[in-house]
Amino acid sequence: MQSTTTNPIRWTVSDLVIFEGDRANRYEIIDGELFVTRAPDWKHQEACGRIITRLNFWSDETQLGRAAINPGILFSESDHVIPDVVWASHERLAQLLDEAGHLTAAPELVVEVLSSGKANESRDREAKLKLYSVRGVLEYWIVSLKVQSVEVYRRESGALKLVATLYQQDQLTSPILPEFSCLVSQFF
Repeated sequence: MQSTTTNPIRWTVSDLVIFEGDRANRYEIIDGELFVTRAPDWKHQEACGRIITRLNFWSDETQLGRAAINPGILFSESDHVIPDVVWASHERLAQLLDEAGHLTAAPELVVEVLSSGKANESRDREAKLKLYSVRGVLEYWIVSLKVQSVEVYRRESGALKLVATLYQQDQLTSPILPEFSCLVSQFF
């Protein structure tokens, strides 16, 4: 009897050219695996807008860095993701951007707003958490529209660890964002 093995396809950034005309879906690659999701819905985008507004207001006051919505991060040929919101200090941002203005390494803060569906939640809670941990993100917020909460992961002993789950009435602060403070309810 002949045995055959199949090697899973390993996607790279250059493969994404196949999907260039598709504006209805988002394509990300994590460890060579292709993740395809529908474009975020209204409530998802509204939450992203509220989060970036809070971060930008604080950034404008402190002049410590900048935030962006949906920036692609090209960690490697087999790791390319599009987080919902990121924040980077001016010092780190100068090191992260390539000549074309794209992120090529980890910003200090990454925020993902959960999209509905088990596969989407699993991607953000497992695959992206692992990727951001390995690549050096200092803090990762997972925002749940359904529960109206924010899970805060911070770098401890070289890995991102859950340090708090905050709800609407809770105040969100961060050691990487000095004097930043926001009621979680302001994200929803």
